[in-house]
Amino acid sequence: MIEKEEISNWMGIIQNDPWLRPFSYAIEGRQQHALHKEKELVGFQGSLSDFATGYLYFGLHHLKEGWVFREWAPNATAIYLIGDFNDWKESENYKMTRLKGNAGVWEIILDEEAIHHGDLYKLKIHWNGGEGERIPAWARRVVQDENTKIFSAQVWEPAEKYVFRRKVFRVNRGPLMIYEAHIGMATNEEKVGTYNEFRENVLPRVKADGYNCIQLMAIQEHPYYGSFGYHVSSFFAPSSRFGTPEELKQLIDTAHKMGIGVIMDIVHSHAVKNEVEGLGNFAGDPNQYFYPGEKREHPAWDSLCFDYGKNEVLHFLLSNCKYWMEEFHFDGFRFDGVTSMLYYDHGLGKAFTNYNDYFDGNEDDNAICYLILANKLIHEVNSKAITIAEEVSGMPGLAAPFADGGFGFDYRMAMNVPDYWIKLIKEKVDEDWLPSSMLWEVTNRRKDEKTISYAESHDQALVGDKTIIFRLIDADMYWHFQTGDENYNVNRGIALHKMIRLLTASTINGGYLNFMGNEFGHPEWIDFPREGNGWSHKYARRQWDLVDNPKLDYHFLGDFDKDMVHLLTSMDEFQDSKVEEIWHNDGDQVFAFRRRSMVFVFNFSPTKSFTDYGFLVPYGEYEVKLNTDAKKYGGFGFADDSIIHATTPGPAYDRDKKGWLKLYIPARSAVVLRKVRRKKS
Repeated sequence: MIEKEEISNWMGIIQNDPWLRPFSYAIEGRQQHALHKEKELVGFQGSLSDFATGYLYFGLHHLKEGWVFREWAPNATAIYLIGDFNDWKESENYKMTRLKGNAGVWEIILDEEAIHHGDLYKLKIHWNGGEGERIPAWARRVVQDENTKIFSAQVWEPAEKYVFRRKVFRVNRGPLMIYEAHIGMATNEEKVGTYNEFRENVLPRVKADGYNCIQLMAIQEHPYYGSFGYHVSSFFAPSSRFGTPEELKQLIDTAHKMGIGVIMDIVHSHAVKNEVEGLGNFAGDPNQYFYPGEKREHPAWDSLCFDYGKNEVLHFLLSNCKYWMEEFHFDGFRFDGVTSMLYYDHGLGKAFTNYNDYFDGNEDDNAICYLILANKLIHEVNSKAITIAEEVSGMPGLAAPFADGGFGFDYRMAMNVPDYWIKLIKEKVDEDWLPSSMLWEVTNRRKDEKTISYAESHDQALVGDKTIIFRLIDADMYWHFQTGDENYNVNRGIALHKMIRLLTASTINGGYLNFMGNEFGHPEWIDFPREGNGWSHKYARRQWDLVDNPKLDYHFLGDFDKDMVHLLTSMDEFQDSKVEEIWHNDGDQVFAFRRRSMVFVFNFSPTKSFTDYGFLVPYGEYEVKLNTDAKKYGGFGFADDSIIHATTPGPAYDRDKKGWLKLYIPARSAVVLRKVRRKKS
């Protein structure tokens, strides 16, 4: 139902940012477009949730009296079901009928014994001038033959369906701590991991480490494992290479019982080109799902771009969002490739240095409309759902409410932060790391939009790039990462790895993300099996035994990350508290800030330690809660963290109720202190 209130405050983001005023026409235009399209799709009395139920109509469904299968294929002249049940040959008993009207919907109703659970099948589609085998667009289960490597849809109607024990779950957002994970590479062994192995072996680690949300990659079926799940072929099928749909449901249900939310890395920005496995030329019409002409192919990704202007495509994608939430109980989505969707040129080669770059007529109004509707739908289905935009251009309003002129995402990825750390490590010597620059970069964001901050994600771990730990230490990780055998490079790398992550995580205004294994400095890059490496899984896994080995330095980083996450989530509404700068001195490379009762102090100097370095803070006593230089985290333990630090009077600041907090700050270290609450006697 469209409410009048939704159009009452479109200037909200302009009130927060007056520089947007010259573009108010564009902002109002995109909102009007979304409202008109919603009205067109659902009418005046319907809802997007009612509309986005295509998965209940299309595809294969088991009824009391048998089976029904439906497919949208307007260009087809004939369609047959072929599979194990008819020796993969066309037969009249399995010929579909085109329903009356011009919608292009085909249907077949079958007896109970016509097909069975586990049968493999495809569609044999005929069109004017050609024919071909296709996997149904709405298939919920797609498997690959181990020998032939051919993909087929599979009838999936197990005798015992998984029943969720946890019907309702709400993700704890105070703050949102996301553990980004890939099921297949989450195993220690050189193989493809499974849903069950992740549930049994990785979820307990996530829980112990304090993360309250996992973000699962590569869930939607994709033909090429090495695509990291970003070249999707079957949008409604959870990847069978990791296990069954029931096993994925059990994983999510188990996570919920542990208090861990589960969001999905959903790919609606493009699709794989494959024709037999995917939607590339579904019924002899290469544009059934995708833009025509030059807009059809993505110039950088070797993939196809959805035609968001077609109502049938909107129905497909919106239904896909609801399907994953309703059928698998996902708590939301991280939308991949949003920048590519926003602009007809996909944002390629543009610097986006001023607001004119966002509103220069290059915006894809259809894609923008889809993103707005997707966010409205998701929160209609689950008001507490989480939506995150992976967007690099900085489009204003992306994570602002629709009523304020925004797109409706809950968060946007702070993609400037990892780029900054990479640039800093690569281009500047340690003595040139300036506090003013660092603090500015990790807090440089729109005040009216929440962000997910991160020092590095899976992107920084792929072949051709380097993780932070490898940029800092490189080959010395192979030779000097045994406890007691560290050299200068290793000690430096361990110290800076902790400080970088602490600064990134402690300055969030929404949430924090870490890619699995990066918290303990997982060595080497990610390289999926491919012809160039002999189809090896050696670098497509996580070596958990490294962090579990007390004789190696990895556990120092893992232990620190664990204590850091637990500390930051121990303060109520931490993510909403103000980052109040207390001090910075670029010459000393020292800076400090406060968030409510916590004080964060950083000394990035590689050589200078300071005694009695003072900061003005609210009167009281402060205890050390976390110190990157502690021996238990692989540091030198130069400071005595058992000391309670009391402020000393500063007469000039009495009226502000502030005093001097004086600390010993070793070189390359950071310390977190918390004001002691004394019980009244």
